[in-house]
Parts: sequence; structure tokens; C-alpha cells
Amino acid sequence: MKCLVTGSNVKVLGKAVHSLSRIGDELYLEPLEDGLSLRTVNSSRSAYACFLFAPLFFQQYQAATPGQDPLRCKILMKSFLSVFRSLAMLEKTVEKCCISLNGRSSRLVVQLYCKYGVRKTHNLSFQDCESLQAVFDPAVCPHVLRAPARVLGEAVLPFPPALAEVTLGIGRGHRVILRSYQEEADSTVKAMVTEMSIGGEDFQQLQAQEGVAITFCLKEFRGLLSFADSANLSLSIYFDGPGRPAIFAIKDSLLDGHFVLATLSEPDPHPQDLRAPELQRPAPQLQAHSTPHLDDFALDDIDSYMIAMETTVGSEGSRTLPSTSLSPGLQPPCSPGSHSEEEDDTEPSTVPGTPPPKKFRSLFFGSILAPAHSPQGPSPVLAEDSEGEG
Repeated sequence: MKCLVTGSNVKVLGKAVHSLSRIGDELYLEPLEDGLSLRTVNSSRSAYACFLFAPLFFQQYQAATPGQDPLRCKILMKSFLSVFRSLAMLEKTVEKCCISLNGRSSRLVVQLYCKYGVRKTHNLSFQDCESLQAVFDPAVCPHVLRAPARVLGEAVLPFPPALAEVTLGIGRGHRVILRSYQEEADSTVKAMVTEMSIGGEDFQQLQAQEGVAITFCLKEFRGLLSFADSANLSLSIYFDGPGRPAIFAIKDSLLDGHFVLATLSEPDPHPQDLRAPELQRPAPQLQAHSTPHLDDFALDDIDSYMIAMETTVGSEGSRTLPSTSLSPGLQPPCSPGSHSEEEDDTEPSTVPGTPPPKKFRSLFFGSILAPAHSPQGPSPVLAEDSEGEG
């Protein structure tokens, strides 16, 4: 694989890497026929992000050497981010960037051609990996918002940097409301609640009913907003209800970007402002065969939001099973991968005086292969995370 980026597109590539670094610690790089794909997922599998740069984005693009299969690799995010650490330097001094994969030496080579003939070469070690691919369909989401990223970026500016989650909802008069999330347990504390209201005339598309609201992590949202604003793009938000993943998308003739974020399954602590009376009805009872503690996800369309991953073992179309995520937010677990599938689904104990754990809708991984290599029978994989244990 070899690609050459020139001019202002070097900074665009660097901004995309900065946005991905807000989510995951590992970067999955895969050259495809329709462009270069950069993907990442956080360790708790509650946030996924992908940028696909079309061949026209590059001055030169070659997905694979003739006669060889395309390589795909996984590298540490910090290593790749260090190449594009200073966006100001990229804009002022870097004229072009060449990225190549050397399968023999297991090296990802990034060369920056700067002014006055200066050339900086970075040799990053990588690992052969599976193809990380999320399966989601924005078309099935009943609620759609689309607005210039600048409008949404200005709306989140008043929120403090330390704020973890934000609630997005449709208020009276079809006004879009962004409010800092505050748990009911914190209501006795004199905490400041910031709320921004945007009129429907500022949106290019507003297809959502009054009263609907979702709560998601603000850090990842800000990362995508920053990228979209710098590229002067519009941001589309596809969502359903609490506990269902929300899809944030940007699209251009040269690139596509998708962020899939888990949403809080607990109800909004301020339902009187965002929820219409007809929406405030109790959730239906679970079926007798349902797994306990899954009432927050009883209505989830799991199959529409599964994350699939090609591995050396697995079967085509294998399905994963739902698993609750009891964590104080979208932060990665303290010991990822240390919990077995046979662990009890008990809630973690809480320290007196701390707010109760918040339940987020997790994204899960399955294993799929091409039909020719698929063994018979399904091979379900459970993905479970909990910050309250260990």
C-alpha cells in the first residue's frame, strides 16, 4: 500500500487522526479499493469511529501491490498521533505526506516532506489484524438532525471541558435542546446546569418528534465537531431512543466519517422539559425467556447495531448476545478483557455518597469470515465490561 497526500489535505488527515484519538488507543488502518480506512473502537466497546478517504483525496493511491493481497494493520494510536501532533506545523511547513506499508519488515512508514528540502521519516511497527467493521444502518433511525457543524460547535462551547455527558432532545416548538447531564443523585448538590436551545430554522433537516431525548458522551462528540467544522461540513445525527446507539455522520466527495456512540439508558432527569405526555409510559415487561437485568435494552434492535470483526476463526453471520454495561460513563474499564463470560451479572457495589452507576448501551463484536472459510455452526461471542468490578 502506498498513498501520497499533498497540500491542505495533509492537515485534514491530521485532524481526522486527532478526532479518532479521542475514542480508542489503537488505530486500524486498512487500504481498500474505494479508499483508505482509518478505524478505532474504545476498550469498553461503547464508541466506534471510522474515516474513509476516497482515492481522489490522495495525489497517488495504491491499495496493494499487483499480485498481492491488501495489507491491514493495527498500530498504537499514540504512535500515529505523534506524527501529526502539531497541526500548525503541518499547515505551515509540510508540503506532502507519503504513507506506505511494508509487509516484510512489519513497518508503517510515514514520510513528511517539508519546506527547504527537509524530510522526516517515521517507522512505526504494526501488527497484522482483523478487519474492524461496524454494522449499522442510519436509515432505520426514526429521528434525524442535520446542521452545519459550526452551529452545533457553538452550542457546545458553553459546556465546561470536564463535563462527561450531554443530553440532546427536542423541546417545545421543535427546538433542539442541549443540556449538561446531571444525575438525580446529584440534585441535592448545587451544581450548575447549562442548557442551550437552537431553533429549527438553523437545521438543514429536523425530523424528530417533541419529547425524545438521548444522553451521550461529550468528548467524542466534540472531536467529530472539531473535524467537521474545520472542513466546513454538515453533521447528521441519526438516533432512536435512550439506550440505543446514536450515529453521527459527515459526508463529502472526498471522505466519509461515522461515529457510533452508546447512549444512556436511564431516563432524562428533566422529563417535564423534553418529554411529551404520551411518551411517558412505562416500558413493557420482558418476555419470560429474556435475560435478567436487560430491561433497559428490551426494545433494542440489536441486529442493526452489532459490530462485526473478521477473525481467523468464526462463522459467517454469527450473532453476539446482548450484555449490559454498568459503568459510570463511557470510560474504558480498568482491566479490559479480564472478566470471563461466566461471571454473574451482578451490579457493582457503590461507595456511599457516590452517584449510582449509569447504564450505557454497549456495542459488541462478532466473528465473520468469507463463506469459503466458514466452519459449520454459529460461534457466539460475548462482550462484557464493567468498571465497578476489580
